[in-house]
Amino acid sequence: MKSKQKIIPSLSSNSVYLGLLLALVGGFLDGYTFISRDGVFANAQTGNLVLLAINLSFGNWKNSVDYILPIIAFILGVLVAESVKHPRLRELLYSYRRSILLLECSVLLIVGLLPSSVPNIVVTVCISFVSSLQISTFTHLDKWTYNSTMTTGNIRIASQAAYTAFVNHDKEAKTKFKEFLVIILSFSFGALFGSLSTKYIGNQAVWIAAGVLIVALILYHKDKGYFRRKLH
Repeated sequence: MKSKQKIIPSLSSNSVYLGLLLALVGGFLDGYTFISRDGVFANAQTGNLVLLAINLSFGNWKNSVDYILPIIAFILGVLVAESVKHPRLRELLYSYRRSILLLECSVLLIVGLLPSSVPNIVVTVCISFVSSLQISTFTHLDKWTYNSTMTTGNIRIASQAAYTAFVNHDKEAKTKFKEFLVIILSFSFGALFGSLSTKYIGNQAVWIAAGVLIVALILYHKDKGYFRRKLH
């Protein structure tokens, strides 16, 4: 009896499907931290910089630390993501992007083990680190730069692409608009799902985000191609 081959699509680093999964995680983590950690958004650092400046203006030096640490964690994530791209490390790692996904999963699994009594800043720092790893490693959607953990820039790009697509009848812009719309919707759904699951499950809900990253890790392939599995 001839063996059959089942073709399982792999996800390249700039794949729309991988971007969809990563944006889902990005939105999920924002919903998670907002519900479980008193209205905190850990992915974007703009708010932390603003709140840091506000607290400094009022002389709240102690509170300022709560906004400095996530920024430092974010910078550390960028440095780690850049370090694994070094030629010597890339020789040791089968795929540095896979290594980053694995590191993200590990951090989120640990976060889920932390009790509610742990200070919010600890979780915020961990999520900021994960967010930084992700956006520093997975930077392109198809051939365009995008962000999988923050959506303001994606909305701007989608709006510009929509204008070019429907006013100038540009086919490439239409494709760009569709792909970025998918990312925006995925991020939004992730935020909704993250909020609801955290409301009903609690702190361990973050393991759902880790599970999505594990799916991405399994399907991700550094080349554009397919995994083939023989079925007897």
